[in-house]
Amino acid sequence: MPRVQYLDSAHADFRNIFDYVARESGSIATAHKFVEALRQKCRHVASLPGTMGRNRSELGHGLRSVAHRGYIIYFRYADNRFQIVNILEGHRDAEKHFGIDVESEDEG
Repeated sequence: MPRVQYLDSAHADFRNIFDYVARESGSIATAHKFVEALRQKCRHVASLPGTMGRNRSELGHGLRSVAHRGYIIYFRYADNRFQIVNILEGHRDAEKHFGIDVESEDEG
């Protein structure tokens, strides 16, 4: 199993998700439980054989994604590591987040 590595961007996302869930639910315990479920999903996907997730190379080199409870986990396989890049709420504009200008790429 590849070693799971959380990039700084993923750590920041976990903090933001924790703050949001704690604020909306009024419960720090609920926020801890939710973030731990996201981390567990990351570990689970990393433990699976083969290459998992949807190919999202249009967003970044080697980027892939899986959904979990309204969030999208963006990751990549790098040598013997499974890198968690970002965790975004499912309705967020991933292209904009990753700096992709869809309009300018469509023009020829």
